Amino acid sequence: MEGEGDCSYNSFTSAMTPSKMRVPHVPQRYVLPPSQRPNATLDLTTTLPIVDLSSLHHASQRSLTLDKIQIACKELGFFQVVNHGIPLSIMSDALDAAKEFFNLSLEEKMALLSDNVHDSVRYGSSLNHASDKVHFWRDFIKHYSHPISDWIHLWPSNPPSYKDKIGNYAKAVQVLQKQLIEAILETLGLNFGNLQKELEEGNQLMAINCYPACPEPDITFGMPPHSDYGTLTILLQSGPGLQLRDNKKNWLSVPLAEGALIVQLGDQIEVMSNGWYKSVVHQVTLSAENKRLSIASLHSLPLNKKIGPAPEFVDEQHPVSYKEFSFRDFLDFISSNNIADRRFIDSIKKTAG
Repeated sequence: MEGEGDCSYNSFTSAMTPSKMRVPHVPQRYVLPPSQRPNATLDLTTTLPIVDLSSLHHASQRSLTLDKIQIACKELGFFQVVNHGIPLSIMSDALDAAKEFFNLSLEEKMALLSDNVHDSVRYGSSLNHASDKVHFWRDFIKHYSHPISDWIHLWPSNPPSYKDKIGNYAKAVQVLQKQLIEAILETLGLNFGNLQKELEEGNQLMAINCYPACPEPDITFGMPPHSDYGTLTILLQSGPGLQLRDNKKNWLSVPLAEGALIVQLGDQIEVMSNGWYKSVVHQVTLSAENKRLSIASLHSLPLNKKIGPAPEFVDEQHPVSYKEFSFRDFLDFISSNNIADRRFIDSIKKTAG
């Protein structure tokens, strides 16, 4: 893997650097205009849905559980899952490996530095450290993970346990996403079998994030409002900070639920359902006291597979609302556009008339 030239290396600053230096103020490159800063007024009254996945395996409870998933997808594009089959030890080990990676020396992590969104493994900061006008208070390592035998040799060699611990989690969450996508498609009345080959050959991108403690969390974000490109994202987090926007445009804070994993619908589901389900817009706020780690497993159809609205969701009253797109189209979009300024899905929406 190669970077894009010396300029990206010379201009790179890890978000962990000012945090480690205990600077009293956020450096200017992280300061957002007042209109784009975190909103202090949150809807604290909404109870976010938690789905017990074990009930999908009981005939008497399956229908009610699918109804709960359908309501969550329709109203929020989001739910949390418990009894999902991934042991707490595997989840804990994965977070430990992430912590150990980000605690490596900057010099060692810089060997993986890249601002090329097409690279198979890349370490970076913000959204794209080389092109962001305003930076976000985040470091990340991203790499492909499915099938794991094709990619694991490219992953970081340090810390020594990284491949084993992240690999165990990646394999487990890949199994979980198949169960989840099958249930979600069922709630849409779509046949999983028609998409089974594409889904099984699809992409799994692990985005492992570190949000250091921030001296002024009210003037910057860890991640700005955005939606994910794929079918769904499964998120493991070490602490609170994630917020999502509901269909009334209220921001809701997602609490840390012990043992739970977060499920977020992505743009491919919104397009497939012709807007019946929406990809969830979410953002990451920061803490003045605590560092937060998250591991997002982003799932999508194969790189070049075009997805458009399913025929079941198109009729005279509901015309095609989106152009077809592929994961590659998304990568091309973010290589020349800033998702903090414009969501990818807005670029493929069809205008009436």
